Amino acid sequence: MAKKVEVFGTGCARCKQAIKIMETAIKELGADAVVEKVEDINEIVSRGIMATPAVAVDGKVVLIGKIPTLEEAKKILMKN
Repeated sequence: MAKKVEVFGTGCARCKQAIKIMETAIKELGADAVVEKVEDINEIVSRGIMATPAVAVDGKVVLIGKIPTLEEAKKILMKN
């Protein structure tokens, strides 16, 4: 299961919601993972992300431009 989850965004409400959903999914799955916020626009663009929120798991971008549902978040975590 994933160890490092990054949520990319500039701090908007949608990005904050994505962070909460990923944190909830981690807690419900009992995963040993850490959620990090990435708000630096240069870092976001350098990773090829053109729409936020975006989610990366262990360095691999897996979701761009949408807020995951709780079920999607769990699938992302279990798959990666």
